[in-house]
Amino acid sequence: MNVIYPLAVPKGRRLCCEVCEAPAERVCAACTVTYYCGVVHQKADWDSIHEKICQLLIPLRTSMPFYNSEEERQHGLQQLRQRQKYLIEFCYTVAQKYLFEGKHEDAVPAALHSLRFRVNLYGLSSVELVPAYLLLAEASLGLGRIIQAEEYLFQAQWTVLKSTDCSNATHSLLHRNLGLLYIAKKNYEEARYHLANDIYFASCAFGTEDIRTSGGYFHLANIFYDLKKLDLADTLYTKVSEIWDAYLNNHYQVLSQAHTQQMDLLGKLFENDTGLDEAQEAEAIRILTSILKIRESTADKAPQKTIFVLKILVMLYYLMMNSSKAQEYGMRALNLAEEQQLDVHEQSTIRELLSLISTEDHPNT
Repeated sequence: MNVIYPLAVPKGRRLCCEVCEAPAERVCAACTVTYYCGVVHQKADWDSIHEKICQLLIPLRTSMPFYNSEEERQHGLQQLRQRQKYLIEFCYTVAQKYLFEGKHEDAVPAALHSLRFRVNLYGLSSVELVPAYLLLAEASLGLGRIIQAEEYLFQAQWTVLKSTDCSNATHSLLHRNLGLLYIAKKNYEEARYHLANDIYFASCAFGTEDIRTSGGYFHLANIFYDLKKLDLADTLYTKVSEIWDAYLNNHYQVLSQAHTQQMDLLGKLFENDTGLDEAQEAEAIRILTSILKIRESTADKAPQKTIFVLKILVMLYYLMMNSSKAQEYGMRALNLAEEQQLDVHEQSTIRELLSLISTEDHPNT
């Protein structure tokens, strides 16, 4: 039974909807600790995140058992904190992945969960809340809710200003999302200011050539592209492409060495991977396919740049163990190279990539 009966609720206890915090009328029958205002929000939460964490919520939202000693109680509290930290990161990653895939509505419940777990663990004024505020702001922007996005961003900004130990990575994320807000408002001057700060703080945290810095370059390139400053946009798109190319090729080399070692020492079948979480993989796909569309619109003028992005996508999907997509992008690169009559070396490089894909037998393809 999903419906809540008022007489069954203890006096003085207020049950709120997990999504909107309105008075609850329904409860999840599976975990019995999550409440909703109606069917619509229950389904939205289930489709977004609740199905993945339903049973994990039970120990977090029920009373702690009686412990025989203080040592046992401290151990129980430590386990509780570890569960909360796990769910904070899990919900955050799921929400991020939805955003990179353009599923802004689905991102909201997952981001709200991450925010609530952060509040429970760190308190209302902690800088640890900022990443969740930024997710909610980005989701709101994607849904066209500018005012709501501003509220989340100003809350994040105020929290950062009050903090004395905010990391460069958090500053970077804040400025990136402020940049996206001003892009949505067509205020490109403010957007450029914040994206420049995003790149600065990301460079301080990770380095100028890191994939986590590349997002700032990408969004700045989009501004210049919209402003018809195509030379500047082209330079930044090239930089983003080179950063991802370097990362994926370096990672492939590391994996190749590990492959040899594993086969020699353990005799195990080696499986490739990207070294990225699901959200980062989704971000890579979104950025690189966006650049590819722009490159393809001018492929007749600079086919090498289009082929370069196609080859990066080949490596990305190959490392994601999606050989069919890798093969698709590889064939597109080869066809373009032959159509444009590029030099033989370029064509042979692409054929080597295709040969590499066809000789691997990945279980997830």
